[in-house]
Amino acid sequence: MSIARLFSAALTAAAVLLSPLGNEAQAQAYEAHLPADLATNPELCALVSCADVFPGAQSFSQRMGQPPYVEAYGDADPQQPGKKTLLGYVMLSTDITDTPAYSGKPVVTLIGMDVRGRYVGVKVLKHSEPILLLGIPESTLVNFNNQYLGKSVTDQIEVGPSRPDENILGLDAISGATVTVIAQNQVMQLSGAAVARQVGIIEPTRRDLARFVTSGRPYRWDELVKMGAVQRLRVMPEQLGLERSAEPFIELWFGDLNHPDVGQSLLGKSGFATLRSRLKDSEQALFVVRSAGIESFKGSGFVRGGIYDRIQVKQGADAFTFRDLDSFNLYGLEAEGAPRYSESAIFVIRSESFSAAYPWKLAFLGNRVDRATGHRSFAVFETKYWLPAEMLQGGRPVVTEPDAPWVRIWKSRAIEIALFCALLLGVAVVYGLRDQLTRRSTHKNKWPVNAFKYSAWAISIGFVGFGLMAQPSITQVLTWFHALLFQWTWSLFLSDPFIFVFWVFIIITVFVFGRGLFCGWMCPFGSFSEALYKVGRVIGLKRFQTKLPQVWHDRLKWLKYAIFFGLLVVSMFSMGLAEVLAEVEPFKTTFLVGLTNRSWPYGLFVVVILGASLFIERPYCKYICPLGASLAMPSTFRWFGLQRKQDCNSCKACAVGCGAQAIDADGRIDHRECLHCLDCMVLYTDQKGCPPLAKERKRRERDGLLITPIGRNGYFIPIEPVSPVSARAAQGPDPRMPTAPAQPWPGGRAPGLKGLWQEVQHHLWPWSRDGWKNQRALQFAGLSLALAASVAWLLAADGRLSASAIIGWWFGWSVYEVLIRMAGKRYVKDGPWWQVRYRVANWMDMLSYVGFKNLLIGATLFLALKTLGHLA
Repeated sequence: MSIARLFSAALTAAAVLLSPLGNEAQAQAYEAHLPADLATNPELCALVSCADVFPGAQSFSQRMGQPPYVEAYGDADPQQPGKKTLLGYVMLSTDITDTPAYSGKPVVTLIGMDVRGRYVGVKVLKHSEPILLLGIPESTLVNFNNQYLGKSVTDQIEVGPSRPDENILGLDAISGATVTVIAQNQVMQLSGAAVARQVGIIEPTRRDLARFVTSGRPYRWDELVKMGAVQRLRVMPEQLGLERSAEPFIELWFGDLNHPDVGQSLLGKSGFATLRSRLKDSEQALFVVRSAGIESFKGSGFVRGGIYDRIQVKQGADAFTFRDLDSFNLYGLEAEGAPRYSESAIFVIRSESFSAAYPWKLAFLGNRVDRATGHRSFAVFETKYWLPAEMLQGGRPVVTEPDAPWVRIWKSRAIEIALFCALLLGVAVVYGLRDQLTRRSTHKNKWPVNAFKYSAWAISIGFVGFGLMAQPSITQVLTWFHALLFQWTWSLFLSDPFIFVFWVFIIITVFVFGRGLFCGWMCPFGSFSEALYKVGRVIGLKRFQTKLPQVWHDRLKWLKYAIFFGLLVVSMFSMGLAEVLAEVEPFKTTFLVGLTNRSWPYGLFVVVILGASLFIERPYCKYICPLGASLAMPSTFRWFGLQRKQDCNSCKACAVGCGAQAIDADGRIDHRECLHCLDCMVLYTDQKGCPPLAKERKRRERDGLLITPIGRNGYFIPIEPVSPVSARAAQGPDPRMPTAPAQPWPGGRAPGLKGLWQEVQHHLWPWSRDGWKNQRALQFAGLSLALAASVAWLLAADGRLSASAIIGWWFGWSVYEVLIRMAGKRYVKDGPWWQVRYRVANWMDMLSYVGFKNLLIGATLFLALKTLGHLA
């Protein structure tokens, strides 16, 4: 059994274990196994229960029409003996559209519609939405679909509130699954309208015929391709889940044959004249040739008088299919330089809905095989075609394309998005002014800081968490990671505007300040946990509140990193299983779904964590949260940290009061663990709270000396230019840096371009002279591994190595690089990238540095190879 199948089996087992009270519908619909010939078998209702979506129907026809639908019949029609009463129609959504939901896969839906165009039944046969497996009960999707019953295909239906003045009928969304239901609404409307147009419920679209500008000159093939008058549609085997091959699954060239210049260039003058003589004035023609590939565009089931079931032409909401009688033989292409081909045809569109003046698409229909499960799903590959503007009188007509689903979401929630952006910007500005706030605070009166911090917590819990349900999650980190390596899709991330905006805020602030601004101030669950700890103090639980012994804290804090790396590794084999295991996060239960809507294990897990928060400050954030771990690693390279002074290495006041336990015995702050409560910053300038300042203040008061302001270095501005640092502190480590300073280059980095080249060499060349002297075997092993990894990238570029294989090699190289750098180049940059300040690296520093650097390098190479078409 393959690794992928093992993970698929584990996913199913995990779903059963984690959903002890799950309903039967969940087990049937999530990644349900559908018949392999569901997309092609003419007896659709023999494979699925059409009666479920058309109550009262006695029988059903075979598939008919293009796109296909099924007629639903009642009893015998008394007015037409021998015939049954037509009640309506049943359609399979993936016969019409493969609109993806949040998982990137379509929700396979069976839809019933009566003869007046009203929806009478909706049933989800299969979906791949993890949120509906372990998060939101699948019954909520059933309830969402039930809102369509009684509504008509002619209604304007949107997810959100109704707007009677605009004739908009609103649907209640599913909290936490907005993208899924918006995609489902698009599927319902596209499917219903496509069938309604065929059967006459909706009037067909009528477009003005094209009026051409002709020059009379013949065009070569390369000229036609360059100007867009000929287009290519290419499908590779790996796009259908088949074994990767340099040979395409199918390669088609196609174009318009209505424009005289194009038609005569491709068919010759006599050939074009013959074609026009066979067409009526309202009929349009196009050509398709197969220049490469193992597949026929006619389809394996094509018979004389049958339908070409592999190709369609789409224009707007209309789809045009072709029967044998709608095609002519294409005996040759006259354009100079035309490719050789093995299959060809001229297709005729006999509908007034089509016009060559407007954009259209050629669609190739196929079945995609899921390598992990062996399941087949409907797949459509499209290439857009639009005649050049200079070939049309008046240029191209104005075409108003419907907004993409993500655009509609942003428009419908513009006010809330603006308020959310203002909130994030305000929090960032307030935090950026933290020095002014902390100087106005003391250890006995922290309200200048706490007023803002507590307000941020309250807004984060109420408005962001329970209101907008914009709780970031580790699953989004995994999704971003996979998209960065494999295929970046902006529409996927833009489909949830609040999460998208939140992540922009998180990414910027993590590199500027570290993870603490998000984790400590704006994370809804973290704020909820911290608020409970504060409430515990108020209600009399303070004597029971405690910290874990530092030795145990220092061990348990690594658990969240283990969970994060475990989820990352699992996601490389099965994103679905990673989604299941990501239930270690209590966020869905707390904000998206609610305790009362989930089975008891999830509720118990949340209750235990929040209950523990009454006695231990943020236990989940410090020891379990994989999202915090993923943000902690780039926090290694934050530009600006919290301030320290030399005396901090001998004073334990801040460490004793640090709730995150992020300050070590030498007074150094671990910014990967720091949650930016700012208590240590308050002490930093507190003349009575900070022991070194209190001692100096008392001395000056005793000696009648001036009490000067506190300088940026955390000491009183000296009356005379002397060092304010105590002798004991001066002999200890410098707590202003997380680790001891280091210098990669003897004498410092060279100025200008030479220095920049030194830095580039440092990032790309992990070996060192000391390493060659002391660990020569390890160095040689590294050179061998580097050579192997380089060969792996070359094989990937040549198309002979898969994406998963190159990831394996790159991961192996990264592990080695951590080891070799720790043995010879044990230092990382501290602070802003434009500064030249290095420090000694610990294991977590080096792991963060190498992981982040190689992720960027790997992503760049992946995207380059993808762009060049060399990587599956």
